[in-house]
Amino acid sequence: MARRGLLIILSSPSGAGKSTLAKRLMKWDDSLSFSVSATTRAPRDGEVDGIDYHFAEEADFKRQVADGEMLEHAHVFGNFYGSPMGPVQAAIDNGRDVLFDIDWQGAQQIKNSALGAHVMSVFILPPSITELRRRLVGRGQDDDDTIAKRMRKSWDEISRWSEYDFVLVNDSLDETEAHLKTIVSAARMA
Repeated sequence: MARRGLLIILSSPSGAGKSTLAKRLMKWDDSLSFSVSATTRAPRDGEVDGIDYHFAEEADFKRQVADGEMLEHAHVFGNFYGSPMGPVQAAIDNGRDVLFDIDWQGAQQIKNSALGAHVMSVFILPPSITELRRRLVGRGQDDDDTIAKRMRKSWDEISRWSEYDFVLVNDSLDETEAHLKTIVSAARMA
């Protein structure tokens, strides 16, 4: 009997390192499929449609949600985000693991979906709130108002850590990556 794929969910507050860790996991194991999220926000410099996100008009995004084409979706910071169902279903049916870089709301929706039995979730915590703010400022992607919003939202996100299968504190990117690889390897043997 062929192995069914896992849905590997990484969540964290903005700036804790989940996107960097997701990229490192993809580099470590090129058999992983990355769930490219759809969003209604405008592309940032260097982002490519279909690679970084599927950029969509709000009306089209809402139609996909209404038609059941999104595995999960949320409204965050004034924009819609979601994971298209089709590519995820195809990957796990073919024994491929799918990696998600999503927030706690999306993680809950996937866990409560028909594919919930295939979920393995990891929450990434920053070493401190001070360090989280330093990282957000250091990225240079957001203005002060957006950073303040992200910091306020981080408290709610961090309070959800107990809903995950595993929790890692990202105080060293290399060590956190090593722990994450161990978790994924173990989950594949279960």
